[in-house]
Amino acid sequence: MAKKNRPDDPDDCPSFEDALNELEQVVAKLEGGKLALAEALAAYELGVKRLKQCFQVLEHAERRIELVQSVSDAGQARTQPLDDAEQDDLAEKGAARSRRRTARADVDAENDAADASSLF
Repeated sequence: MAKKNRPDDPDDCPSFEDALNELEQVVAKLEGGKLALAEALAAYELGVKRLKQCFQVLEHAERRIELVQSVSDAGQARTQPLDDAEQDDLAEKGAARSRRRTARADVDAENDAADASSLF
């Protein structure tokens, strides 16, 4: 039997795999367009519920993964464990992700500029 996310309410909280499978079935039914309005609304609500459950499981798993901060000159990854108590909201996470992408883009642009100047 698959492990449940919350053992206190086993009927309402399936495993990640079961929730994802159920979500896929709901999406297929809704895309089929053959449900009555009331059935479509109920299916949609269930789909949103399963989607939230999947995101919660993934968020918990993400907290358990070490975050790679940088790479040393020797090629060794410098890591920092994610703080499980830290409760960043999605906007803060998105801003941090944006900063990392911008920093990488700036480094790539500098490298491209250096390469372009050496071509001639």
